[in-house]
Amino acid sequence: MGFLYRKFVRQLLFNLNPERVHDAVIKTARAAQRVELVNSLVGMMTRAKDLPLTVAGLKFRNPVGLAAGFDKNCEAARFLAGLGFGFLELGTVTLRPQPGNPKPRLFRLSVDGAIINRMGFNNAGAFDAARSLERLLPLPVPVGISVGKNADCSIDEAPKNYLETLKIMYDYGDYFAVNISSPNTLQLRSLHGEEKLRRLVEPMLDFASGQKKVKPFFVKIAPDLEDRDLEGAAALALEKGFGLIATNTTVSRSALPPYWQSYEGGLSGKPLRELSNAMLSKAASLVKGKVPLIGSGGIFDGATALEKLGLGADLVQVYSGLVYEGPFLVKEILEYLDRRRWRSPRR
Repeated sequence: MGFLYRKFVRQLLFNLNPERVHDAVIKTARAAQRVELVNSLVGMMTRAKDLPLTVAGLKFRNPVGLAAGFDKNCEAARFLAGLGFGFLELGTVTLRPQPGNPKPRLFRLSVDGAIINRMGFNNAGAFDAARSLERLLPLPVPVGISVGKNADCSIDEAPKNYLETLKIMYDYGDYFAVNISSPNTLQLRSLHGEEKLRRLVEPMLDFASGQKKVKPFFVKIAPDLEDRDLEGAAALALEKGFGLIATNTTVSRSALPPYWQSYEGGLSGKPLRELSNAMLSKAASLVKGKVPLIGSGGIFDGATALEKLGLGADLVQVYSGLVYEGPFLVKEILEYLDRRRWRSPRR
């Protein structure tokens, strides 16, 4: 089935505007998830053997998740859960609605198996996302919610902005991803500095500790970090007990042909793989298994998923791979992992 997508459907979709295609896919999934027969059929076609594990106190049926950015408004989660994922990360959600950056802002690099995006956290805001999840939950897999800051919010005001978003979304997520690494919001990556990061995450962790159910947190880091910033983030993760997601998209263009060098935005897909793997490996060596790690960036098949698991990731996420390889990618990855007899040490 994956072959049919790659041979025929992808060729058709890739002739169309990428953002329009993405919006159409989300709208179609949102409509389809209302029909139980459709949900059942999709689940039957994409289901693979469970590879259960427990990470950050949450039970997952397998280690393959959807990365943030695919379902920004948390509106198609029921359908997406049926594609075989072990978990979904939705958003990134900001406190107030925002349109994002000017179009065009999404580009396919078909020859390179890559995507450049400069979306800029376009989303309908936290209240809209919360209403959507209220209708869709519960789901059969854990739901993570990625939170970010509004573009018009200063870095000094960022802790309050993130916290207010968290308060609105807290009842609807099983875990929360703190997105400080998108390159498409001005100065956002400056929050990687240890003291700025501490000032950002401590109010959120304090809020969670006062709730009836304390939920886990992850901080999503950039693949372009200086060693000192990674060391600071890892040290704070060990101190405070949150996990790390390695990584977001890159601003590097070293792996691209000259035509794409001037295109601004975050690069994902196959050219990100080595850079992301290097950052994941460094993070794993710093935290030594004491905090959970999610590996993301350049996963297109079972071999590249297993590669990240071997580098120290407890879970992995896909996004660009889903665009290029289609809706049966998760099943293909899980079948590969099962053939290789992979089993999590965190069972």
